[in-house]
Amino acid sequence: MSQTATLGRRTTSDAETAQFASAKSSLPGGSLGGSNMPGDTRFVFSHGKGGRFWDTSGNMYIDYVLGSGAMLLGHGHPAIAEAVAAQALRGTHFFAYLNEPAVRLAERVLAYIPCAERIRFTTSGSESTFHAIRLARGFTGRNKILKFEGGYHGTHDYAQLSTTPKQLSNFPTPVPDTAGIPDVVADLMLVAPFNDLDTLRALVEEHRDDLAAVIVEPIQRIISPAPGFLQGIRDITRANGVLMIMDEVVTGFRYGLTGAQGYFGVTPDMATYGKIIGGGLPVGAVAGRADILDHADPAQKGLPGYVYQNGTLQGHPLGCAAAHATLDVLEQPGFYERVFATAETLRTGMQAVFDRHGMDLLVFGEGPMWAVIAAKSPPRNWRDMISSDTARSAAMDAELLRQGIFVMPNTRRFVSSEHTDEDLEDTFAAADRACRKLKG
Repeated sequence: MSQTATLGRRTTSDAETAQFASAKSSLPGGSLGGSNMPGDTRFVFSHGKGGRFWDTSGNMYIDYVLGSGAMLLGHGHPAIAEAVAAQALRGTHFFAYLNEPAVRLAERVLAYIPCAERIRFTTSGSESTFHAIRLARGFTGRNKILKFEGGYHGTHDYAQLSTTPKQLSNFPTPVPDTAGIPDVVADLMLVAPFNDLDTLRALVEEHRDDLAAVIVEPIQRIISPAPGFLQGIRDITRANGVLMIMDEVVTGFRYGLTGAQGYFGVTPDMATYGKIIGGGLPVGAVAGRADILDHADPAQKGLPGYVYQNGTLQGHPLGCAAAHATLDVLEQPGFYERVFATAETLRTGMQAVFDRHGMDLLVFGEGPMWAVIAAKSPPRNWRDMISSDTARSAAMDAELLRQGIFVMPNTRRFVSSEHTDEDLEDTFAAADRACRKLKG
């Protein structure tokens, strides 16, 4: 039986009101991270199951944020819960020395990652990209890194340049996304437009003597690569002796067991991971060629080219146990076909709702991701994204949230294996209500 009538913000309990007040007094901005929901849509998570969750006032939502994409198996998956509980009884943490779940996980994922001859675990995607960049510099002896405008590679200084620039600059000059980044960091980073091989080739050829690597999201946030673009990066970097780092924090194990590397048929020198690889727990990784990763071999300490990489919680047994449970599910026949089909049904259905109401909104994306933009065609780069009517698409996203559909404004959203036909039907009904509300 459909639960549509209970979706969305209906009540705010005294307990949740007290939680808001407590958060405001103890957390910067009353937030755990870098964003807040609009005041009339904010809530405190209580618990989740499958593709839905509930706030502490008892209101229900259908979740397309999914822990920023980490929850490919949805909330409260029994296989993950059982694996974590079993490992907790055996020990939760042993520092960054070898433990049984981590050793088995390394062997298991190396079999799937095309570029991987070695792997080093981290605790987040941000750590993974930071260490990949350091490894690239240590291996090549060069200092500069090239990224693409609009690409997100985490929270460290080298990543927080031209990720969401409001003030556009001439390529390859980066724009800081946050205060606190030393000016000298910008001198070490180059920025190119996504899906533009001519500009990339010119920049790589000009700076190859100082350029250690090009780092790229194979699907940049939600923007698909143009045919041949990723292979073009591979060809240009290889021809100029520059490393290619594929940031698979989002795409890894989402687009198949071989990730974007298998999906697009392009093999980089290194790849970075987070989100799905840990089954929703804090596990990340850097994988790649042995001659690069072996620069992090502790036996090389004190030698030229040694790259220090360490973390108290890396290879965490609970996270690795969750990863094994996740892989057990991902390896089941038909898993990815079902998730891809669910996402396609969702995109098609949402577009039909918007078209029926004349909202002039485009639903786009591929694989288990989707987004909404106020434009006539899917974007090819960051500048296409910000040239769209972002206020109009944000208004729709906020209204969807009020109707019980959890999405973040003007960014991509995800589909899990646990989203059901009923979830989709209720999503379309909520979108219909949102359209009617916005049209007045």
